[in-house]
Amino acid sequence: MPLGLIALALGAFGIGLTEFVIMGLLPEVAADFAVSEAAAGWLISGYALSVVVGALGITAATTRLPRKPVLLGLMVLFIIGNAITALATTYDMAMLGRIVASLCHGAFFGIGSVVAAGLVPPEKKAGAIAIMFTGLTAANVIGVPFGTFIGQQYGWRMAFWVIVVIGVVAFAGIVALVPRGDSAATQVSLRRELGAFRSTQVWLSLLLTVLAYGGVFGAFTYIAYTLTEVSGFAATTVPWLLVLLGVGLVLGNVVGGRLADRSIDGALTGLIVTLVVVLVGFALTAGSPVATVVSLFLMGGVGFGLVPGLQSRVMAYAGHAPTLASGANIGAFNLGNALGAWAGGLGISAGLGYTAPIWIGAIITSAGLLVMILARTLTRRGPGGGEATPDVVPPTRLDEDTRPILTV
Repeated sequence: MPLGLIALALGAFGIGLTEFVIMGLLPEVAADFAVSEAAAGWLISGYALSVVVGALGITAATTRLPRKPVLLGLMVLFIIGNAITALATTYDMAMLGRIVASLCHGAFFGIGSVVAAGLVPPEKKAGAIAIMFTGLTAANVIGVPFGTFIGQQYGWRMAFWVIVVIGVVAFAGIVALVPRGDSAATQVSLRRELGAFRSTQVWLSLLLTVLAYGGVFGAFTYIAYTLTEVSGFAATTVPWLLVLLGVGLVLGNVVGGRLADRSIDGALTGLIVTLVVVLVGFALTAGSPVATVVSLFLMGGVGFGLVPGLQSRVMAYAGHAPTLASGANIGAFNLGNALGAWAGGLGISAGLGYTAPIWIGAIITSAGLLVMILARTLTRRGPGGGEATPDVVPPTRLDEDTRPILTV
């Protein structure tokens, strides 16, 4: 395994931690700033929406720059944003810190996905992307429970100071382990990158990411409230329950990557159907502590098993211009996060209870299944059936070289 993949996973770990750790600390944050659950949830939705801006704007602005310095600059932005959050004395200042930190998120994963795919043979691209995203899942297994524990014991701001330190370590790892790999002579064309969006399947893939992943976050955002107010767990057990969910994330990410290397569309269809079943089952049995434990593990495994396939699909249909499309898909992940958090908050505010976000997540994911069916139908029809880039092979396997064609 190329050492560069370890460095990319390390950066993903830090970014994933800043995105997810606040979920376990949402009750403490809401109490500290004297805001409602839904308002506290906007610290998650605001982060996610800003990721969309950064994923498109920063990725487009840095397309012609060497990737390693860009990744390092993004990590600096990440460190500054989390420091602002840690220093926040008001809700607005905390939101500012979240927005600043989020701007690096989409571009890092978008550019990092292309770099990861370029470090391995074509038939191992989805697996390489999965390894990079393992940092994201490790953030949930190790970082989120630990950060939640630190936040409960020493105040939620201390958790963000820990994230700042991790960001510094990640920066050093990228310096040491990620090869430069490109230079001014190997910069890609922004025009070519924008051309990927002529593909109907690229747009369908982005919509699929929003809905399929958004359903997971409909349930995930308010999970601390579900565990304590519905399942009856003590607040002190939440970090350990998140460990269990995180174990599911890691296993699901690895298995999802392997399945996507065999058949992207087949893997995504099966996982989305399974996720709908898991979410409905969770909503129905959330009052049972034992059933909740099982549901947490399955939700993490199936939900994050989608990630490699969703990212690989948009890169495959983007063909030889994957960088901006890859960044856009990271934005789509976070637009789904914002959608799930917003819709789940509406359900709670409407008095539907703390299982409402899970039901809403199941509905959003079901909409994603309809998009997946449509995308597969158009793929079978070929170029005349809606595919705007007939030179791109439908991704039953991700064996196309998705490294960008270099332009002078």
